[in-house]
Amino acid sequence: MTIRELRSESFGTCLLLLLPEDVFAATSRFLSPSDICNLSLCCKSLCDLVDTEKIWFVQCELVKALPLSDIVRWRIGISSYKALCRFLVEVVKPLVGVWVHQEPELGNVVYVMPGFLSVVGCRIIPQKVGPLGIEEGQVMWSPVFEIICDLDGSTKFFLHGRGGEGSCVYPGFVTGIDKTCNVLSLEVVPRREKKLCIETKSGVPFQKLDDSDRRNLLEVVTNNVGLNVLGPLSGKLFPTRREDEGMLLERRTMLLKMHKFGKNWKHMNLEEDGLCYNPTQVDMAGYCASPGVNRRSFLSAGDTFGLSLKASYTERSSYKGWPRMDLNRFFLHKLPIKSPGDDQEHAGLWGGTFGWPPGRCNEDETAKAFYILMLSYEESKKSNGKRLVGTKILEGNDFVQHPNGTAMFVVDIDTPSLEPFPFDADGRDFKHSYRGKGISNGYGFRYPGTKPGSLYVISGDHLAFVWHETKDVFTLKRLDLDQIMKKGIGLWVPPLPPVKNFTYMETSFTNVFTKS
Repeated sequence: MTIRELRSESFGTCLLLLLPEDVFAATSRFLSPSDICNLSLCCKSLCDLVDTEKIWFVQCELVKALPLSDIVRWRIGISSYKALCRFLVEVVKPLVGVWVHQEPELGNVVYVMPGFLSVVGCRIIPQKVGPLGIEEGQVMWSPVFEIICDLDGSTKFFLHGRGGEGSCVYPGFVTGIDKTCNVLSLEVVPRREKKLCIETKSGVPFQKLDDSDRRNLLEVVTNNVGLNVLGPLSGKLFPTRREDEGMLLERRTMLLKMHKFGKNWKHMNLEEDGLCYNPTQVDMAGYCASPGVNRRSFLSAGDTFGLSLKASYTERSSYKGWPRMDLNRFFLHKLPIKSPGDDQEHAGLWGGTFGWPPGRCNEDETAKAFYILMLSYEESKKSNGKRLVGTKILEGNDFVQHPNGTAMFVVDIDTPSLEPFPFDADGRDFKHSYRGKGISNGYGFRYPGTKPGSLYVISGDHLAFVWHETKDVFTLKRLDLDQIMKKGIGLWVPPLPPVKNFTYMETSFTNVFTKS
């Protein structure tokens, strides 16, 4: 074929059309999903070329939000790989991670992970672990929310909570997910169901309302849209074995019907037309007369109101990796957990207990308090080097000793420690040791002091910090919450009432998540 022929009208100006499908699929690995979408807008021929299952399967793989085997399994319940890619890019990739709130002080950690054609938020309950440790023992967790992927890749939001008759789900909507989001907010959003002849001004945003108004509105909506959870809907939010897929597909169908038909879902099919009203929305006509200018302005913006999950990015400062947060907002804050790298090999999520050897209880102990720490690096102002900071995000004691966000230890990784390990190494080899300081009793609950100690690197995924004076040992192991949860040996704990279940904003120094 000559250059003249390539330029002929039959081929146009696009040489991509001449590539075999397999070659173009391989080439598409260098393109993003948005690049593929832009190509499809160029002409009908390109649209036909890129809008294939093979091309979008490659894009699903490149998002790196799911293992390849899970991508193939998820395709069963969705219309196309293109729709699946949409859900992976817009929902799974931005939300997966560890989210926290300051209250209660014992630890409020919500781990967001892929479910089955869904994203699920699971609260890791403050707990103690036996000799087998967290990876072999039961992990206590409680459901917080789910985002279900519909057939076309769109989303359906469900808040979990406890109602008068047991566990419930509260349907709502996802109103926006920023790809760099670091704040999750639970809100009430207005919707205009009826068309008005005159234009109406937009009301005061939900976040501009008073604290009491925000809480009251959330409670009114959840009281009206809540649906009792049946057996197949509780406890199993993600697959723990291959045989779970059929049950999870059935569960997803139930949830989609509940979102579409509300309390009438049992007698309906998804293919049927929706109801004459929206079961996820609440008429608040009786609340418009309530006092408060801002509240009246907010209620005037719609004739029905529903629950909303919003994921946004907000500039914020932090201390030792712990975000500074507004304690009066129904927010969860994403922790900036880094993956280990060449210059930050210990960064990431770690689990730990006090005592040596690791995982062995004393004669008078049946279990030890389990801690989750975020290890991160920061610049040292004194030595112009790097410091490794172990920030506590969960504590498993019956009564909290130090607040969330406390630095359990800070270590100068450029300063070797000459202190020998004070106990029998139990056959373990120590690769490195660094000098630093660990938390101790100081100026009260919020202002702990520090005392000298050393961090010993046993291997790439085992660490031990020792306080020089007391010889207390805090042992840590790298934590993979996703794999631990999917082992299927966790202990499901009933959720709190819905509004508290998303963000518990009351100061408490005991474990509020197991009172139920």
